Amino acid sequence: MVLLTLGTILLVQGATLVTISYYRRQYSQNAAAKFTATTIRILRASLATVPADKRADFVRLSSQNQWHLWTQILPADTYLEDQPRFGHRPQPTGGHNGADHHLHRFVRELNAELNDGTRVALSRGTDPQLYISLLPDPDTGTGDTIIRREWLVIPVHRITAPVPTSVIIIWLAGTGLFLLLAALFAWHITRPLTRLARAADQLAAGQPQRVVPSGPIETRVLGERFNAMLDSLAESSAVRRTLLAGLPHDLKGPLSRMWLRIEMANDATFQEGMRRDIQDMQRMIDQFIGFVRGTDPGTYRFKPLRFNEWLGDQIGAWESTGGDAVHRLKLDARPMTIRADAAALTRLFDNLITNALNHGKPPVEVALRADPGLAVVTVRDHGPGIPADRRAEALRPFSRLDDARTRTGSVGLGLALADAITRAHGGTLELGDAPGGGLEITLRFPLIDDSRPVGVMNQNDR
Repeated sequence: MVLLTLGTILLVQGATLVTISYYRRQYSQNAAAKFTATTIRILRASLATVPADKRADFVRLSSQNQWHLWTQILPADTYLEDQPRFGHRPQPTGGHNGADHHLHRFVRELNAELNDGTRVALSRGTDPQLYISLLPDPDTGTGDTIIRREWLVIPVHRITAPVPTSVIIIWLAGTGLFLLLAALFAWHITRPLTRLARAADQLAAGQPQRVVPSGPIETRVLGERFNAMLDSLAESSAVRRTLLAGLPHDLKGPLSRMWLRIEMANDATFQEGMRRDIQDMQRMIDQFIGFVRGTDPGTYRFKPLRFNEWLGDQIGAWESTGGDAVHRLKLDARPMTIRADAAALTRLFDNLITNALNHGKPPVEVALRADPGLAVVTVRDHGPGIPADRRAEALRPFSRLDDARTRTGSVGLGLALADAITRAHGGTLELGDAPGGGLEITLRFPLIDDSRPVGVMNQNDR
C-alpha cells in the first residue's frame, strides 16, 4: 500500500511538473518573447533620439543597470541564431547549461517577433548572455559592419527564471508528509490483518485466541466473524467432549451389571468370551476418557519440569515390570527443563509405549537428546511400521489402519491423543522409519530457562 501510494504521488507530481513546465515554456515563448520584443522596439525608438555618446548611459539607467550596450566585436563564443556564423564563432553544443534547450526556443521565438531584420546572438559558457542588434537589417552592411553594430546585452538569468529552492523544499516536505500519512494509513489497515494471521496460526496450533476487532470496517467485520467462528468451534468441541465423556460414563453401569451376571453364570466358555468382550469395551471407554482429558486445555496444569530426570523415572518404571519389552537407549544427562503437565506427559508416554507393544514388536526403545532449544525424544519399535502415505491419517482421531485393532479394543485415538498432548505443550510429533525397520516417533519439546527453582512459575507458565 505504501508503494501504491508512493507511485500515485509520483505520478501526480510528475504530471503536475510536466503541466507547469509546458505552460512555463509557452509563457517564455509567447509572453516573455513578445514583451521583450516590445521593450526592444521602444528602446530602439528612444535611442534614435539620443546622441551616440549617451546611448550606453541611457540603456543602463533605463534598465536599472541590468542591461548594457556592446559596440565592440562580438565575443568569440557568441553566435547569431538562425544566421551563418561570422569570424571564429564555434558551433553551439548543448550540455553546458540545463536551460539551453528552453533558451534556444526563446531566442527563436524572439527572432520571429523581431521580424524586421533584427538579429539575436547567444553566448556560450557558464553565464550565457543575449546580444540583440538595436538597428534593423544588419545584413545590409558588410560583415565587419554587422559585427561592429550596437548590441543590447541581456543576462540570461533575467529571462529564464530558475526554480526557487523554497519550492523544492516545500515539494520534498509535502511528498514526505504524504508518505508518512500513507504509511500510517497502511499500518492502520494491516495491523488487524497481522493480528488475525497470528490468531489463525495459534488456532492451527491448537491454542485459539480471540482478536480485538479494529481498523477499517472491513477488518472489524472480519475480526468479528473470526471470533464468531472461534465461539462455534469452542461450542462444537464442548459438545464433543461432553458426548465422549458422558457416553463412557453412562456405559459403566451396564458393564458392571454384565460383570456381575458373568460371575453368576455356570458356563465357563460363556464367561471367558464375555470377559474378553467386556475388557475390550472397557479399554475403548478408557481411550475415550483419556482422549477427552488430553484434548481439553482446561485440564492442563503447567509448571517447570526437569524433563530428563522425570523421563528416566518413567522408563525405569516400565523396565521394572520385567523382561526386555521396554528399555532406554540413551538419555542425555544434561539438565533439561520444559513447561509441562506431568500427568498429561505420563499419559502421553504410557500411550505411546502401550501402542508400540500392541501394534508393533518389542523391544520398545526410548532415547533422549538435547538440540538447540529443544528436548528431543524418540520412541521406536521393531514392528511393520506405518507407510509414509498413511502417517498423516494415523494422527487423525478414530483412524484405524488395520482390522486387528478393532479386535483389541482400539478405536484409533492413541496417536491422535499423543499428538494433541504434544501440541498442547508447544511441541511437535513426527512419524518416521526406525533404523532396521519399525516405527519411530520423534517428539520435540521447547526448553525453558532452567535458572529458576523448580516449582517457581511466572505469568507465562500459567
